[in-house]
Amino acid sequence: QVQLVESGGGLVQPGGSLRLSCAASGSIFSIKSMAWYRQAPGKERELVAGFSSSGRTSYADSVKGRFTISRDNAKNTGYLQMNSLKPEDTAVYCCKIQIYGSALDYWGQGRQVTVSS
Repeated sequence: QVQLVESGGGLVQPGGSLRLSCAASGSIFSIKSMAWYRQAPGKERELVAGFSSSGRTSYADSVKGRFTISRDNAKNTGYLQMNSLKPEDTAVYCCKIQIYGSALDYWGQGRQVTVSS
């Protein structure tokens, strides 16, 4: 059994910063890969950022240079640092992980990020 708990997010003015966390617990040795997705009202879910089992990171063009994905292996936690936020970044953000020893995807519960003045 694997549990994911997301934290962070909230309301911020344009140009501000927020950080999302995704902490994994339970029957887990370590996180193999992680991805952050977002979905705005009326829009399709979008892959925002991720890191693979090799450690390679990738970002959507819309967030490159502004968002940074990272991980703390000791805490089995991943992060999404979001800087220079824009109103179009407003969405519900969810993390998805894969762990070693399992082919399943595990999803967080989602966190609202609202960028508005």
